[in-house]
Amino acid sequence: MAGRSKKGTSGKVTRFVEEAQNVGVDVVPTVEITTAPTTESRQATSLLSDWDYHLFNEGSHHRLWEKLGAHVMEREGVRGTMFAVWAPNAESVSVMGDFNGWNRDAHRLESRGPSGIWEAFVSGVGKGSKYKYHIRSRHNGYRVDKADPVGIHAETPPHTASIVWDLDYDWQDEEWMRVRAQRNSFTAPMAVYEMHVGSWQRVFEENNRPMSYRELAGPLAEYLRKMNFTHVELMPVMEHPFYGSWGYQVTGFFAPTSRYGTPQDLMYMVDVLHQNGIGVIFDWVPSHFPTDEHGLSYFDGTHLYEHADPRKGFHPDWSSLIFNYGRNEVRSFLLSSALYWLGVYHVDALRVDAVASMLYLDYSRKQGEWIPNDFGGRENIEAITFIRRMNEDIYKVHPDVQVIAEESTAWPMVSRPTYIGGLGFGMKWDMGWMHDSLRYFSKDPIHRKFHHNDLTFRMMYAFTENFVLPLSHDEVVHGKGSLIGKMPGDDWQKFANLRLLFAHMYSQPGKKLLFMGGEIGQWREWNHDSSLDWHLLDYVPHAALQRWVEDLNKAYRDIPALHELDFSPDGFEWIDCCDTENCVLSLLRRSRSNPDQMVVAALNFTPVTRYNYMIGVPHSGRWMEILNSDAPLYGGSGQGNMGGVDAAPIPLHGRRWSVNLTLPPLGAVFLMNEPEQAGIDE
Repeated sequence: MAGRSKKGTSGKVTRFVEEAQNVGVDVVPTVEITTAPTTESRQATSLLSDWDYHLFNEGSHHRLWEKLGAHVMEREGVRGTMFAVWAPNAESVSVMGDFNGWNRDAHRLESRGPSGIWEAFVSGVGKGSKYKYHIRSRHNGYRVDKADPVGIHAETPPHTASIVWDLDYDWQDEEWMRVRAQRNSFTAPMAVYEMHVGSWQRVFEENNRPMSYRELAGPLAEYLRKMNFTHVELMPVMEHPFYGSWGYQVTGFFAPTSRYGTPQDLMYMVDVLHQNGIGVIFDWVPSHFPTDEHGLSYFDGTHLYEHADPRKGFHPDWSSLIFNYGRNEVRSFLLSSALYWLGVYHVDALRVDAVASMLYLDYSRKQGEWIPNDFGGRENIEAITFIRRMNEDIYKVHPDVQVIAEESTAWPMVSRPTYIGGLGFGMKWDMGWMHDSLRYFSKDPIHRKFHHNDLTFRMMYAFTENFVLPLSHDEVVHGKGSLIGKMPGDDWQKFANLRLLFAHMYSQPGKKLLFMGGEIGQWREWNHDSSLDWHLLDYVPHAALQRWVEDLNKAYRDIPALHELDFSPDGFEWIDCCDTENCVLSLLRRSRSNPDQMVVAALNFTPVTRYNYMIGVPHSGRWMEILNSDAPLYGGSGQGNMGGVDAAPIPLHGRRWSVNLTLPPLGAVFLMNEPEQAGIDE
């Protein structure tokens, strides 16, 4: 900042500290701060202070939605809207809309100098007005009409204008917000239902239209409560022009898609879910954005948000553009977007999409199609710096939320703190477990003994990260088939295998994620243009499978041994992981809060019933059969252990006691020791 006389600076120091605190930055001034000259007229009309300019250009601004975009306000007794947009390479910027007949010259914005921001107050413009910015570039006479990058509401595609709106909403989720730190903690159960808002349930009688946010809120909350899911993850609800992108090609990083309603409608849905005890996770995509002309692409006649060199700025997989993470203002934009959803919309976690594509400069590129970093390596140092800063800032402002990485490589310490060299995420999807498990389950059981390591290899790395086990939408699209369609055998075996896959997931340490439709055994691939096949629940095998998922979720949620130490080796032991000939796994889960209560899981991956199958256990007494995937209730054949077994003093598997089990075909049993017998034998 330019220096001036130190005379009379104490008031400026106070104002700077107050403004810094307003945008989420702690400042303790130890020296006098001087400011650049500002005009009274600018101060009277602008929402931006010198401190805002400083933070924005420094890459540290957290709350751009309060400063840029469109804001209804009153100035000198006149109601209108303040417009502000970043376009540093523009020769001129004007705002056009339905309030001026879309006249590109009627309302010019004023340049705010080196900040690159243009701003103006337009009287008579209020909530609901549609608008765009008309930008005349300094370069090549380029002219373009752009939607507002920080617009909070937008027209329903294919229309592309932004809409003047507000964020007023009367939240009723105080109780959830008070306790959400413990509901989102590492030791809490997290069973996530991943869903696409537009295709979970449609109104068939009305042209098969998607349900709105408000219409969806009640039925979705009721269903998630019935199914005992703890969280729901919404595929991106940020505005996107192409519906078939499922929301992963975002143009509105601050605007929920208007396909399903207004910002307040989405807030209402989050509110209702919270009131029903359901956490809400938003997919968020800071890795790339589409090339649509009205969006961020070539915004002011230059590559403003994206890298100019296509070897760093163009994504070959998705034909989209990559953010320039080295540009300070872009970092402010993305940081503000993340904190916007977590703060304004009360979201409990962000699942960050395609992190691997951000980390590697050669991601999906051949030799010669990428530029090494300054040290000659393939790591994207600018993106890594941004990711670490993003996670630090999110957890500083919202310590009661989570940030979850979809990261598909062996990059170390993704979910470890930045101060020890990690990326700072709270959790990471375990893509390796997903691929290994689905590969194993696709095999005919007669061949499974040759692939036993697909089930056991995960324990070589299971506690190097805080893992979420995902069976996500990516596994049921693009010709991959549905989950049940991947299972071998006749229909009975397919359902038994799918129940066993879910049992395998819930027996393993790690949080759980299941994409919608998997819980009812939908046969066809997911289609974003149609509802789930809810009619399948009229058939017993599908309804029984749904009941199995419901009861797995309940056991996972209610029994500390199944969730409390998901991220700690203290909570897991193999009993026997080497019985390849019989294709059987047995394991033990423990908790920290109730160490005397344990859960044993035994899984049989063949269609042969294993009678008199013995495994070692740590305690004498009665071991109750709390879950059996082969129970008739779940569509099974009824093989099991009559509610429980008594341990015998026969040493086995390094333990003093053992139990004699009947392992059902393609089935899993979960046993829990009776508390009064615990803690006396081990």
